[in-house]
Amino acid sequence: MTEQLFLQDAYLSEATATVIAHTQEGGVVLDRSIFYATGGGQPGDTGQLTAEGQPPLTIINTVKGEAGAIVLLAEPDQPLPPVGTEVVQTLDWDRRFGHMRIHTALHLLSVVLPLPVSGGAIGAEKGRLDFNMPEAPEDKAALEQALNDLIAQDLEVTDRWITDAELDAQPDLVKTMSVSPPRGSGKVRLVRIGDETAQIDLQPCGGTHVRKTGEIGAIRLGKVEKKGKQNRRVYVHLAG
Repeated sequence: MTEQLFLQDAYLSEATATVIAHTQEGGVVLDRSIFYATGGGQPGDTGQLTAEGQPPLTIINTVKGEAGAIVLLAEPDQPLPPVGTEVVQTLDWDRRFGHMRIHTALHLLSVVLPLPVSGGAIGAEKGRLDFNMPEAPEDKAALEQALNDLIAQDLEVTDRWITDAELDAQPDLVKTMSVSPPRGSGKVRLVRIGDETAQIDLQPCGGTHVRKTGEIGAIRLGKVEKKGKQNRRVYVHLAG
């Protein structure tokens, strides 16, 4: 199992690690990873691995492997550092930080549009949520203003862990209809926006987020697309 450093500190952009395995697909497994693996609508991280005496290895994607492994997929035809090699892992930070800003903004979007979520996707500059929403919002400008007002409050974003049983006893915490909370270890991570006295949002999430909502910056609501009889897709864009 790979230690998930990105859950301990999403702002780690560089760290050392040891190669513990290779995969048939040309991937590298490390004992600990700052690279987030694709999941929950958030893309896998990209970046580089460097080792003494070897050329830098370009990482083009990160995915989940077997038994809790995180697999860093290398650009084809590059030599992989041997098992046992100590490497320095370096994120494509601008891309990752964009994901963190958008991901947190989408949590807030689910607050200003308190409807069941049927899907979502995160990019470095824009993202979207699909809602169980038969009719389009009447006042998109008011929604955008409400979203930016929450961001401007510079609310704290924190996490804590609960057991699977505790989550089962609080099914209302789960907003997503199509994506199940990350399970398997016996515990589930909850991401909170706001504090215990003024909580804005609390939901299961295994992704990376900013520490304060003010780091998101201004958000622009994009298209609202009809996706079937009951669903509408709402886009958010970083305004700067």
